[in-house]
Amino acid sequence: MSGRTVTPQPGDDASIPSAPAPEGRGLDPLTARRRFITVSFLFWLPIGMSIATGVLLFTDRGLGLAAIAGFFAVHSLTAAAMELPTGGLSDVIGRRTVLATAGLLNCTAFTLFGLAGAAWAITLGMALMGCARALSSGPAEAWYVDTVHAHAGPDADLRTGLARGGSAMSAALALGTLLGGGLPWLLGLGPGVGEWLTDATGGLVIPLSVPALLGAVVEIVFVLYVLSALPEPPRPPATLRGVVGGVPAAIAAGLRLGARDALIRRVLLTASAAGAALAAVELLTPGRAAALMGTAESGALLFASLACAGFLCSALGSQLAPAAARLTRSSERAVLAGGGVVALGLTLLGITTGSTSPYATAAAVTGYGLVYLGLGVAGPNTNDLLHRRVDSSGRATALSVQSLALQLVAAGAGLAAGALPLGPLPWLLAAGVVLAVALLWVRRAAAGPQVPLPSARPVPAGSTPER
Repeated sequence: MSGRTVTPQPGDDASIPSAPAPEGRGLDPLTARRRFITVSFLFWLPIGMSIATGVLLFTDRGLGLAAIAGFFAVHSLTAAAMELPTGGLSDVIGRRTVLATAGLLNCTAFTLFGLAGAAWAITLGMALMGCARALSSGPAEAWYVDTVHAHAGPDADLRTGLARGGSAMSAALALGTLLGGGLPWLLGLGPGVGEWLTDATGGLVIPLSVPALLGAVVEIVFVLYVLSALPEPPRPPATLRGVVGGVPAAIAAGLRLGARDALIRRVLLTASAAGAALAAVELLTPGRAAALMGTAESGALLFASLACAGFLCSALGSQLAPAAARLTRSSERAVLAGGGVVALGLTLLGITTGSTSPYATAAAVTGYGLVYLGLGVAGPNTNDLLHRRVDSSGRATALSVQSLALQLVAAGAGLAAGALPLGPLPWLLAAGVVLAVALLWVRRAAAGPQVPLPSARPVPAGSTPER
């Protein structure tokens, strides 16, 4: 809850023309895909850099674990509260503006993390980052799908681009985790470099804060790239009245999505199952790592390595998503297969609980990788189905509803897993939830028209809203 270049594979571009787009039709799909990949990578790289050092940085600033847990709660609650309003905002005022705003909020948050030690400043940073997370949950993908549809029509291939975007996100998180953990260590290798940095800044900058400050610089690059590389068609001028009236309408339309369309209900349930799986993995794995290594410090290092490996497995799964759909002959069956892999991974983690033998450890590590691999396979195929069902007027709103379902269930599943006794039960319950939802995709969904959400459109300046 990822940086290497994602290299095109032979045959992936068969249905995506690379010739220049005809006049008036915007970017060609191949160019749009490259820019979507870049945006995904740049957004998630700084977040990955904060994973390895975040808790350690706050602890070094003199804050206790209870306070740190409160900071992360602020992030989660802010993201959940802002998810639907900001999704609707993207459909009202445009994808590029909302994405750039997300980057600026993250830049401010990382600067606060890197320079401030007061609890109020870190709380503010967490709230800003939660808002940025909500702002970013749909606009980039919605921009990519809109651009491809504008050039090649509604039947254009989306899976490959969505898969590459997911791979870029996972690769950025993996690389960011390594950079964030490695930079303070490298500063400590040089004779007195870390001490000099601390003394020169009067204690304002310490080695552990360097990844956060570097992340703020990357966020500036992200904002500049978004503003220069993501063209959008002109939208009706957005007035205050239009924004205030359009966003609540978009929220209401998003909440009605699952109620009136069976396929979208499956998509939302699949996102919920992914939230349950991630909650179990993120809550229970650090303790197991510490128990295996014998100390909290060694366990943290092992967990950082596992997290990096998990992100790489997710990237691999995203790369394999189009092939999985071709092999299983539909996106629905590919989602079913991905869910089955996730359930298998959680089951392996469950049945190996309590044993530190080499075989049990190998099985647990394999299970951890399978969870992320399966999620990577299922994600692009699930979103491919969603985009073929929802039209451009509510695409970002639909993605926000999907993200909200994941976050809310993840929060509830995390509380439930924490209340259950340690052992195989939490893992196996999560596996059962994932498998039950995956089986919903056994029957292929009936084809249907795109769901329009016209109420998400802004009211043009000088016009009267329709009653």
